[in-house]
Amino acid sequence: MERVYTGLMAEGKKFTVSEITDLIRQCLEGSFGAVTVEGELSNCRPSSTGHLYFTLKDAGAAISAVMFKNRLRYLNFEPKDGMLLRVRGGISVYNQRGTYQIICEEMEQAGTGDILALLEKRKRALAAEGLFDEGRKKPIPRFPLTVAVVSSPTGAAVRDILTVLKRRAAGIRVIILPAPVQGSEAAAILARRIEQANRWHLAEVLILGRGGGALEDLLPFSDDAVVRAVAASEIPVVSAVGHEIDWALSDYAADLRAPTPSAAAELVSENWEETRLAVSSTAELIRDAMWTKIERARLLMKPFGTEDLEYRFRAILQPRLVRFDDAKEALLDGLSDKIDLFKNRLRLARTSLEAGSPQAILERGYSVIISEKSGKVIRRAAAVKAGERLIIRPLEGKIAAIAETVEA
Repeated sequence: MERVYTGLMAEGKKFTVSEITDLIRQCLEGSFGAVTVEGELSNCRPSSTGHLYFTLKDAGAAISAVMFKNRLRYLNFEPKDGMLLRVRGGISVYNQRGTYQIICEEMEQAGTGDILALLEKRKRALAAEGLFDEGRKKPIPRFPLTVAVVSSPTGAAVRDILTVLKRRAAGIRVIILPAPVQGSEAAAILARRIEQANRWHLAEVLILGRGGGALEDLLPFSDDAVVRAVAASEIPVVSAVGHEIDWALSDYAADLRAPTPSAAAELVSENWEETRLAVSSTAELIRDAMWTKIERARLLMKPFGTEDLEYRFRAILQPRLVRFDDAKEALLDGLSDKIDLFKNRLRLARTSLEAGSPQAILERGYSVIISEKSGKVIRRAAAVKAGERLIIRPLEGKIAAIAETVEA
């Protein structure tokens, strides 16, 4: 130790940051052995590597601490903000940040922390008044047009909310009601902003929140005035205090609790996003169906172009024209055959008529014999008597004769 102090007091000595930090580390680590420290657990942050970073605090001071994974696995409880802990370990300086911390080898519960005990007592009292009853909860509007945000205007929570709402529901109007989110004055201003939002009917849904922090940093959101303002709000309230592992009494009084401010923005814009996706999906389905019908119509109409129509018309008409020509030829042939048949029949009839015509018979040399007395045609020799006067009518003229003899 004396050698270190001598080096520090050397007149005119200049140090680099690394050198002075290393000297401080030697002083602290050389002066303290294993120490046991009791304090309230705050700002508990498990890391992705499995180590646990946290702060031990009391009413007057705070000290950073870490417990590495290889020691953490032996714990028989889960450390949470507000617990009163007793840890044993050594003091170490973290050169890269210039901070000192306790490297914890052992950890045990020493009781309930003051803050956690206070919050539990307040929670029971407010619950007894019915401020946390489910029957008081109001539904979140499906399509809010205006959202009020009670938070620090410069905090990451507001930026996250604005980013999410711009992406998911660009049509939503956002009103920022500025208020500190930690400190002694924060609770009164937060409660006043909630009351103002209701008095002036500024929005259809209200988001109350901030980013993560230690348990004591979130205390304004567990204040009586804030919890009562949330419970009395006619505007539905979404509580989004800290990260998912954080909590505040405003979570129980709110109509809906969101694990983070970003999640709160997603919840109030959920129906907007679902509707947008549904409309987009439906529009795509309609567009695909229309294109399918248009393409089908094009395929059906393609054969009906000018040339195709003419070809199709000829393809339809040509067989009918051929059938018409064939029918015409068949009809003409049939008529011709009928005419020839009738001609032949007429010729035969004429021949028959001519063959049976008396004149034709007379032309062949035959004559008709008529009795002059009776005027009848003589068909048999027996009908004539000898000496009877007869008239013979050849083809031309007539002959008067007397029958001399008759042979029957």
